[in-house]
Amino acid sequence: MTTRIFARGLTRQFAGGAGVREIDLDVEAGEIHALVGLNGAGKSTLMRLLLDMLRPDAGTVHIDGCVPAQAPWSRVGHLVENPLAYGELDARTNLILAARLHGVAHQQASDMVDGILGELGVARFANIRARRLSMGNRQRIGLAAALQHCPDVIVVDEPTNALDPAGVILFREAILRRAQAGAGVLVSSHHLDEVARVANRISVINGGRLIGTLDPHGADLERAFFTLVHQDDERLAVR
Repeated sequence: MTTRIFARGLTRQFAGGAGVREIDLDVEAGEIHALVGLNGAGKSTLMRLLLDMLRPDAGTVHIDGCVPAQAPWSRVGHLVENPLAYGELDARTNLILAARLHGVAHQQASDMVDGILGELGVARFANIRARRLSMGNRQRIGLAAALQHCPDVIVVDEPTNALDPAGVILFREAILRRAQAGAGVLVSSHHLDEVARVANRISVINGGRLIGTLDPHGADLERAFFTLVHQDDERLAVR
């Protein structure tokens, strides 16, 4: 089995104590690995480290077996925090630019964009400037840019933020299709019920550390999650 994301001992500390510490994490080809935690737990920081947006203080990352300097970034799709879109360009032009930045030829990019606009249900907004789109539709455009080139590695942070129920379902189906095709997907979310519908594994992060796992098919995931976090907080309090 191909390991799409491999991290060992990943550490990055910020002033005041925030950051992540000694993270070991992997995502296999064909797998959707969910990362859940409270706000400020370190999810976004970890994803930025994996994507080489931040440099670690310690530890290593490999993307498809390569160190960041040699990683096949054109085969990676990501959305971390806010979707990147040029407000004065329409949705379709934004997506063509994103495809070209991933090395897709111009004509192929045009066809690819038509496909993803339909897949995520935003074709009717193709010619509308990004600044005029609702927050939910800007999020769909950001997800489209991350998924349209059928990447081997997908990293998405709170992808269903601002999406309506129809958008959530379309996104869910889109990442399931890509995982079935061999992509490794890392997705963070605080919607436990939603990630349980797609995840093969769920890891819990608290205070910048991975503290345990949840069974996606287990009963009362929310209770299990808060129990893990509460027990970890109690252990830290008595140190």
